[in-house]
Amino acid sequence: MATIDLAPFFEERYEEIEAYLSFLQNVEDAAREGTPRLRGTDAPITTEQKKILNSSLYLQLYNLVEATVLRCLEAVVAAVEEAERRPSELSIGLRTEWVRSIARTHSDLGPDKRLQAALDLCEQLLQQMPVKGFKIEPGGGGSWDDSSIEKICERVGCGLTLSPDVLEAAKRHIRDDMGALKLVKNRRNGLAHGSLSFVDCSDGVTVAELKGLATAVGDYLREAVGCFVSFIQVEIAKSKEQMETEGVVA
Repeated sequence: MATIDLAPFFEERYEEIEAYLSFLQNVEDAAREGTPRLRGTDAPITTEQKKILNSSLYLQLYNLVEATVLRCLEAVVAAVEEAERRPSELSIGLRTEWVRSIARTHSDLGPDKRLQAALDLCEQLLQQMPVKGFKIEPGGGGSWDDSSIEKICERVGCGLTLSPDVLEAAKRHIRDDMGALKLVKNRRNGLAHGSLSFVDCSDGVTVAELKGLATAVGDYLREAVGCFVSFIQVEIAKSKEQMETEGVVA
């Protein structure tokens, strides 16, 4: 994914969240006048069904978090490859990720495959070939929250500089001593693994609270995307002349 596509990608996904919140608000408003019913069938929307609908937002928000982070990491790799960076021209963080990917240092390999991975790494170093065909390993699934985003940014060398209001909103405890992104991860995992029912997940949760949660998550991710865009444009997409001036390459 190109750098210029990151922000539009995020905004398009976030619009889906806003559309769903609008639907939930309509259902909640209708419920104030009595049991809402589906036009044409006169079937009621029960309290349990409203809770299930509300709980689904946690899944959508987590999908937004994970998709956004993964697209940012893909954009970093794409920028490195497009700029035809050689290993010696990579920052320490990105060079570490490249070695980890090519040498498969964190994979459980047999002796022959481990030798082949080492040979592939040596060949690229000896030939000083531009970096190609690597990926940044994001880690285990189902783990994305503000702490893990901060860790992956530190790993690759992307400075995550967020405005105080956005950071405070993301860290502020909402329920169960958890901030917005941690709560989304916790509720999503509970639903996905079956330890939490959809009815219990949003018991006592209003649409107003869900809107506040979505805003905190969205604002955090929006600024994180901006940090990745700046990182790619400033640190990766430099010209050879800029790198020579800064002493990055000989």
